[in-house]
Amino acid sequence: MKQYLYALLAILSLTSCLSKQDVLQKPRVAKRGQPVHRPHKPPQATKPGNGTPKATKPATSLSGLAYIERYKDIAIAEMEEYGIPASIKLAQALLESGNGNSTLAREANNHFGIKCTPEWTGGTTYHDDDRRNDCFRVYKRPEDSFHDHSQFLLRKRYAALFELDKDDYKGWARGLKAAGYATNPRYADLLISLIERYQLYQYDRPETKDQKSHREAIVQTEIVENKAGETAATETKASVRIDIHEVKQGDTLAAIARKYGMETAELMDLNGLKTESLFIGQLILVSQ
Repeated sequence: MKQYLYALLAILSLTSCLSKQDVLQKPRVAKRGQPVHRPHKPPQATKPGNGTPKATKPATSLSGLAYIERYKDIAIAEMEEYGIPASIKLAQALLESGNGNSTLAREANNHFGIKCTPEWTGGTTYHDDDRRNDCFRVYKRPEDSFHDHSQFLLRKRYAALFELDKDDYKGWARGLKAAGYATNPRYADLLISLIERYQLYQYDRPETKDQKSHREAIVQTEIVENKAGETAATETKASVRIDIHEVKQGDTLAAIARKYGMETAELMDLNGLKTESLFIGQLILVSQ
């Protein structure tokens, strides 16, 4: 019996030793990976929507071609509804906003320099123009400015313009000046020059005689019904005074600033310019 017990103890001892050896040789603990050296990378920009605000990019100066590409479809849509040539709307916007770089365009989305009138109930901002602290309209989006420009023209003083063909940009340019839209004496010539330089007439659409008659009837009715309460003061007031300098050979930004009694930095800020580089034919806004 004792011999049997001794033999059993010997077997158990041998099994225990083998189990410990097996655990030591094949541990179940995962090996820790060796550190891998990776080249340093700058932190990636955070995508919006994950709780971290996206960094605001500084405003950049728009060129005439970039401005046209951005807003041509809006101008065409307004033309189809009201009959205002897309070329005229784009030229006015280019001229009056300095290619979208003016203070009013950048800060108030006002691309046509339209001032406040008695019936205006939207946002307002104040800049020196014909008078100190003149009131200008503020819009939520640039598109609202383009649409309000059409609405602004639906008044008696511009009624005759809507009898013109919607691809008659020269007639519209001269008619706007004659109706007192702006006080700049070369306003019509500036519009026509811009239209032909950028070939903006390619966005105008001709219409048949029946289409024109139908459009005129709708527009003229809207002028009579919606603008009946206009005051005499509103009727005779120019919408905005526009002072534009067209860059010529030999012009420098400093010389232009001196000519209009401004600082170079002030002129750059007004036009959204980052450098003093100019090109011949460039339009420089020299008033708000």
